[in-house]
Amino acid sequence: MTDFLFDYLPVIMFVTLLVLLFSGLPVAYVLGGVGLIAGWVGIELGVLRPAQFLSIMPRIWGGIAADVVLVAIPLFILMGSILEKSGIAEDLLECLKVLLARVPGSMALATILMGTIMAATTGIVGASIVVLSLIALPTMLANSYSKQLSTGAIAAAGCLGVLIPPSIMLVVMAEIMSIPVGPLFAAALVPGLLLSVLYLGYIVIACTIWPELAPRAALADMPASGAAYLGLVLRGFVPVLTLIAFVLGSIYSGWATPTEAAGVGCVGAAALAAMKGRLTGPVMRQVLEQSALTNAMVFMIFIGATVFSFVFRVTGGDDLIIGLFTGLGLDSWGILLVLMALIFVLGIPFEWPEITLIVLPVFYPVVKALDFGDHLQTAAEVMPWFTMLCAVNLQTSFLTPPYGFALFYLKGTVPPSVTMSHIYRGVWPFVGMQLICLGLCIAFPDIVLGLPRAAGML
Repeated sequence: MTDFLFDYLPVIMFVTLLVLLFSGLPVAYVLGGVGLIAGWVGIELGVLRPAQFLSIMPRIWGGIAADVVLVAIPLFILMGSILEKSGIAEDLLECLKVLLARVPGSMALATILMGTIMAATTGIVGASIVVLSLIALPTMLANSYSKQLSTGAIAAAGCLGVLIPPSIMLVVMAEIMSIPVGPLFAAALVPGLLLSVLYLGYIVIACTIWPELAPRAALADMPASGAAYLGLVLRGFVPVLTLIAFVLGSIYSGWATPTEAAGVGCVGAAALAAMKGRLTGPVMRQVLEQSALTNAMVFMIFIGATVFSFVFRVTGGDDLIIGLFTGLGLDSWGILLVLMALIFVLGIPFEWPEITLIVLPVFYPVVKALDFGDHLQTAAEVMPWFTMLCAVNLQTSFLTPPYGFALFYLKGTVPPSVTMSHIYRGVWPFVGMQLICLGLCIAFPDIVLGLPRAAGML
């Protein structure tokens, strides 16, 4: 038994982690607890030296607390919370709804576009879904929209924040995969917009073929003149787009690091809220409370994942994983497809932090050795390309029934007439769009790498 533990301690760690994640215990404590217990067992077996084990604390400090890049996460969370709580998002949705009134499925299309814009300002999936559900769903249901289409559009739109920069997930993935955040943001922009376009295309086609899904909006309440339309756009559309341009433009142009751009975004969001007279004491209290709770959750997961991944590696986990894939006899394409399938399957029961912080560190040495020949211009592009494929794939972790977290966020805000069955049936077409986007990014790597190449980031 001792010999078995000595040889397969990393495997036991991984299996134990997966089992405990299903128990409903907090993810951060499961990650850290499994790592600490495995470390103690490793010391007893002689796999791990006490000095190595004690080096966990400096790694947590240097890799998390003292990491300048990760400072961007609290700032982006704060910026998104200000936009949500101040009502700026509600003004934007109303503007989009009016502008698209003559298009089939106009309210669902406005929801997707709203989610796309919010993704470029918040990156907080739960907040985006709650806001869209509270603002858009009552209007769609009142206009006899299909419950499946309405809930599916809201869930899919809210999840775009995982992919479209400035995404918190991309900041985390860049840190894990040792990639600068700027190139990864640039690599994510086109896939994120492509996914949004696929959603829009599906809604237009579906509502054209089956008009009963989304009855046409009444035009009686539309602005009566061009000046009224212009005022609506200036009030609801321009301020948020200006903020996005400042945040993302400063990153892509090289004027600011992602952390500095996040600070600019916070100031800009606060200025917009103040200009609208909504930066009140109660609003700021809600903003700070939501931001603090979200940050605490994210960084506790970072700490637990650091403990787990460190113990996993020093007890021989990397060697076991490399040996496993070598034994399968697969080429680089075979390994890529296996990893994509694994991430998709893990996305059914788990959310992106668990998958990102568990799978990517484990498979990092395997991915680093992959060779795709002429499919990529240089070997240095393998890691950014693979990381973005993972990011697109991880969209499914929020939507796939029965455990997709977006589904639970949504169910918590919908009226009793909307059942979980409506939500499950509504999201599947959008999961299909996600897989189509993933396939296109695999087949045509320029979708991912074209913009960072053009900007000289690769």
